[in-house]
Amino acid sequence: MLLEIDGKIVPNYDATIVPFEEGDVVTGKVVRIDKDEVLVDIGYKSEGVIPNNELSIRKSVDPNEEVELGEEVDALVLTKEDQDGRLILSKKRARFERAWRKIEAAAESGEPVNGAVIEVVKGGLIVDLGVRGFLPASLVDIRRVPNLDEYLGQTIQTKVIELNRSRNNVVLSRRAVLEEERKEQRQAILERLQPGLIIEGQISNIVDFGAFVDLDGIDGLIHISELSWSHVNHPSEILSIGQTVEVKVLDIDRDRQRISLGLKQTQEDPWQRVVDTYHVGDELEGAVTKVVAFGAFVEILEGVEGLVHISELAQQHVENPREIVAPGDEVKVKILEIDSERRRLSLSIKRVEGQVLPRRTEGVDAGDLEDMPELGLSEDVFAETPAPEFAESDVADAPEAEVAEAPEAEVEVAEEAPEAEAEVPAEEAPEAEAEVPAEEPAAEEPEADKE
Repeated sequence: MLLEIDGKIVPNYDATIVPFEEGDVVTGKVVRIDKDEVLVDIGYKSEGVIPNNELSIRKSVDPNEEVELGEEVDALVLTKEDQDGRLILSKKRARFERAWRKIEAAAESGEPVNGAVIEVVKGGLIVDLGVRGFLPASLVDIRRVPNLDEYLGQTIQTKVIELNRSRNNVVLSRRAVLEEERKEQRQAILERLQPGLIIEGQISNIVDFGAFVDLDGIDGLIHISELSWSHVNHPSEILSIGQTVEVKVLDIDRDRQRISLGLKQTQEDPWQRVVDTYHVGDELEGAVTKVVAFGAFVEILEGVEGLVHISELAQQHVENPREIVAPGDEVKVKILEIDSERRRLSLSIKRVEGQVLPRRTEGVDAGDLEDMPELGLSEDVFAETPAPEFAESDVADAPEAEVAEAPEAEVEVAEEAPEAEAEVPAEEAPEAEAEVPAEEPAAEEPEADKE
């Protein structure tokens, strides 16, 4: 470190200079921070300069947020001497080189990497790994994330799923990390759950055929038919994402890790209210919900509909039920039959004493019902509804006691909702005609399937 020159001992300054070449990574101490650059002492004859745009992969950074006075930093040598004689360094490129080595090792081993979310871009997030890693929106979480901004500034753990050094392209997945973490958790939940249990969960997604419920790590499905005792057009009518609900476990497929849930089973069964409250012969008010070729459906309680067969709409012969009733009409009905086992309810309008509904003539024609491709029958309606086995002429001529003995078309509240089947075209629901002889049975009524 010392030299003898002309008999004098002087320091060997050249020996203190650290040898390096362009492209090398060197270590130095921050000695000055300006608004557009940082000076670093690396043991060279002059301080190295790190321009602002070489401090970080972030855009428009404040040098004071990236480094501190006296801090030791690594920097890559860009130019040993520029046109102004300055040593130009890059902190971000030194970090970039180290990051690539770490990322390549993580991609090969499958180990996760940590990084801070620094930007929200179209289609996903940018994660700072020393390299700009892209995290697609679909891989941010196990389910869709409606607002990516909530991740900005967070340090997250991801897996490298795609790597291209020549294009500096890194694609990440946080979902892969979460799924691996929850794999054991899901298995434990499946072992704990049993059919019949009432559990609490959170609505994680809503689709046309039902709603998914997050059960602390695994999703179960509430089919649309299991949402409510009454008819539901779309699950969003009664549920919203994030809502906490109590559900009943209906079935578990442990091999496929699928759980079937029911929401209506945790609510009061409206059919039980019918059994406990009403009796044959009771008269009550209801609203017409649907009018079909063979009669009309009347809701007497929320979730409970009964069928008024076309022969029970009026004393006179009725060609088209819309001649008498229309959806939304408030009417009085008399209970003709309550089948508690088959959960069916038969009603009559014409047998309510003192009630005579006027016949409608305007806006009613033969094609009125045929223009209803979607009957929208309540799921309370069963398919095997038989037609009354007597002719319409018998109804007009028979005394009251004889009419009451005729079997009625029935309606039920389905406890187990079957799959939706083809709708019943209006023209396939024949009604008994006055010309049919009394001894001949009427044509069988079409099946009314629940949706």
